[in-house]
Amino acid sequence: MALLDTAAVAVPLGGPELPQERRLVTELPGPRSAEILARKADAVAAGVGHTVPVATVAAGGGVVVDADGNSLIDLGSGIAVTTVGNAHPKVAAAVAAQAAQFTHTCFMISPYESYIEVAEALNRVTPGDFAKKSALFNSGAEAVENAIKIARKYTGRQAVVAFDHGYHGRTNLTMALTAKSMPYKSGFGPFAPEVYRAPMSYPFRDGLEGNEAAARVILQLEKQIGADNLAAVIIEPIQGEGGFIVPADGFLPAIVEWCRANGVVFIADEVQTGFARTGHMFASEIFGIEPDLITTAKGIAGGLPLAAVTGRSEIMDASHAGGLGGTYGGNPIACAAALAAIDVFENDGVIERAREIGAILTERLTAIQQNDPRVGDVRGHGAMIAAEFVDPETNAPDAALTAAVAKACIAQGVIVLTCGTYGNVIRFLPPLAIGDDLLNEGIDVVAAALAAA
Repeated sequence: MALLDTAAVAVPLGGPELPQERRLVTELPGPRSAEILARKADAVAAGVGHTVPVATVAAGGGVVVDADGNSLIDLGSGIAVTTVGNAHPKVAAAVAAQAAQFTHTCFMISPYESYIEVAEALNRVTPGDFAKKSALFNSGAEAVENAIKIARKYTGRQAVVAFDHGYHGRTNLTMALTAKSMPYKSGFGPFAPEVYRAPMSYPFRDGLEGNEAAARVILQLEKQIGADNLAAVIIEPIQGEGGFIVPADGFLPAIVEWCRANGVVFIADEVQTGFARTGHMFASEIFGIEPDLITTAKGIAGGLPLAAVTGRSEIMDASHAGGLGGTYGGNPIACAAALAAIDVFENDGVIERAREIGAILTERLTAIQQNDPRVGDVRGHGAMIAAEFVDPETNAPDAALTAAVAKACIAQGVIVLTCGTYGNVIRFLPPLAIGDDLLNEGIDVVAAALAAA
């Protein structure tokens, strides 16, 4: 793909009407993006990094457009947030209409119907054939914090178990739950107490069947913590930042069964896996489990900040009045966006589209794996697929190769994200609005970058 004359390219408007093409008119960053990023360095705290050296001015469908007119293929969706596509018409219209009515009253002061409608929708679409209630918040980390609060209040216990490779956020409690030190935890302690860690089922690396991996966990819970002390077990049904680790069949049901038998609240963190991302409305459905509590965020509102805890009514009602909430939790504009996004998830075929995307990604990446032993594993569900890169001689994680491939892809106009405890996984999270041609072109770029590395 040749570079084009920047003077001849106008920056298009946002939304799905953007030309769906990879187009580089400058090297990255272009001069305008470089100018804006220089201002970022002067004005924004150094701890707030960025992956792609561009300044975004528009996005829609499967592309992100920068200030210089470059159009990049988006295989990241802002970390699984713009699942329905950036600036989706239904979401954009709902946001505009609500903003013209009112932008805030604080639901705890003057309630409004849209918050209630979002709660009703979440109670309906989340897994579990039992009475549910919901509470709305601002971010995934905030939802996780509140799920732990609710579980502790309900059980009268304090201990919480999270899993190796898990990621749950950047607040103090969620840093304690998160496994990976750099960049999320290093230097930020001390962390919240009474948080314990158990081994995750990681079939590519541990070789255990699901029942074997679950027995290992249960023995640790019983001997090192004690069921009578344990308020909650929290787990991502498919781990996100940890490397898109899919547990072995039978692992999650066995953990859920043990929790039920011992009065422990089972929390599914579906912040990244929720809302059609895995080819199901929620990843818990893949494994046939019904969480007591489920945390959601990211894809819930088409790009606006919103999160939720949804779960069994008797657990959700354990907190006293005023014990849950927050000034901006369930903001009316975010609620309007969520109702529009949920309408898209339920009625516009996006769950089926996630499965189609997953089939393309899996087929293409598996074909690459068959010819390149550095691709140790291809895994995932729906539009949440990953490739793990290894040293073919030792199977050791190859973070350097992973970083080189990702850097080369971005330079060629394809946004990809790395992840994994060992930094050796590339994750594919395209918006479900992406077309097959653009998706395949993005994979072509990844394959070429790997071949050249």
